[in-house]
Amino acid sequence: MFYSEQRAGFDANTLAQWFHWMYRRAGITGASSHSGRRTFITRLASQGIGVRVLASLAGHRSIAVTQAYIDVNDDQRRHAVELA
Repeated sequence: MFYSEQRAGFDANTLAQWFHWMYRRAGITGASSHSGRRTFITRLASQGIGVRVLASLAGHRSIAVTQAYIDVNDDQRRHAVELA
């Protein structure tokens, strides 16, 4: 998906370091490539995207793994109660 200047793909460690550097440069503390994935999946889930689609986007074989990435916050709980 991402290619280096030499047209070879980045390995997972190099890509994680790149995200760390980019977050740091943007002044975002405490973020990582993993937290970015978690935020991406959580935001799509909160917009109603199905867990199977999320698993496919994340490259997970099991939807149980994807479900573990989905965070729940107070606004989501409040909205769910308001629907009832």
